[in-house]
Amino acid sequence: MAQGYSLKDQLFNLEKIRYLAGLFGQASAGFDVPEFEARVMSRLLDLELKERMAWIAECLAVALPGALPEVAGTLRAALPPPLGPDRNDDDFGDFIFAPLGDFVVNAGLEAHPDLSLELLQEITQRFSMEWAIRPFVNRWPDLVMERMAGWSSHPSTHVRRLVSEGTRPRLPWGQGIGLTPEEPLALLDVLHSDATRYVTRSVANHLNDITRKDPDLAMDRLEAWQAQARQDQAELGWMTRHALRGLVKAGNPRALRMLGYDPGADLRVGLMIRPGKVRIGEALAFECQVLADQDTPVLVDYIVHFQRPGGMVSAKVFKLKQSVVQGDRPLVMEKRHKLKGDATTFRLVPGAHRLELQVNGVVRAGVGFDLVG
Repeated sequence: MAQGYSLKDQLFNLEKIRYLAGLFGQASAGFDVPEFEARVMSRLLDLELKERMAWIAECLAVALPGALPEVAGTLRAALPPPLGPDRNDDDFGDFIFAPLGDFVVNAGLEAHPDLSLELLQEITQRFSMEWAIRPFVNRWPDLVMERMAGWSSHPSTHVRRLVSEGTRPRLPWGQGIGLTPEEPLALLDVLHSDATRYVTRSVANHLNDITRKDPDLAMDRLEAWQAQARQDQAELGWMTRHALRGLVKAGNPRALRMLGYDPGADLRVGLMIRPGKVRIGEALAFECQVLADQDTPVLVDYIVHFQRPGGMVSAKVFKLKQSVVQGDRPLVMEKRHKLKGDATTFRLVPGAHRLELQVNGVVRAGVGFDLVG
């Protein structure tokens, strides 16, 4: 990422505000475009990303006075054409429409829930309303779940995705919700057979969230879907791997067996570090080999136990290789793991560290090394 890059400035800036203002100006002759732009920009650049969303929604409420039923027509008329069905996995629309969700929450959560859900259904086809729907899930759970049952077979990919994304237990940036992990499962039963990766990725992420609290619940559902055979087997296999990724890193035996890896496999493992002392900013270089008496599928991860301030230790799991050990020759792997000294999210601390090799969820070898400044 280039130095000086600002996500908030890229997503919410004068050009974007003018675009949004222009849409509302075209939708309503009474919408004062210059005044809206001036009000938003008077504070926008001093705010963080989610604060900018809230501020734009607040300014929109000033520019569109009246109860939600009175302004809903203008809001609808201001929307650009819906997004097409060809979005990739992380492209859910133009962020400038995210404040419209905040606007609907502020104006309709208590007094106009039915109309609000209708509007969110339309707005999500321009930008995902996964954050805006969650206050409604908490305030009107029966109403929202009933509405989502219909949305799960909606013609729009974006509306179907909202059903899964909006009810995820651990949605990034999203408000916590009061649903139990079991309550949205009937919706996922429909969505899991969706023909669009944009939707099935959300379903897999939803199940991965569930594994944090109830691993067996998620795995039971995946096995049920396997038995139903309503989804293409290759796609369901991808969904299963993606949904169980957290459990696989944690070495969960059932998850590993579901993916074809036997935690109890008879394997012999060797691990060697070169050298045993590494400077911050350099790479930890190691070589390992895995041997078996017969052909054996293996999932190989490595774990680095990092020193933390105050004498604590934290372990991070990294993927190394997915392969099959041939019974007549070892599987040999080499890796260089850069120990960056300028990372902003994880500060390295000099001292004794440890590297371990995890194969099919079981730690089978380990060696210590010193990290020096």
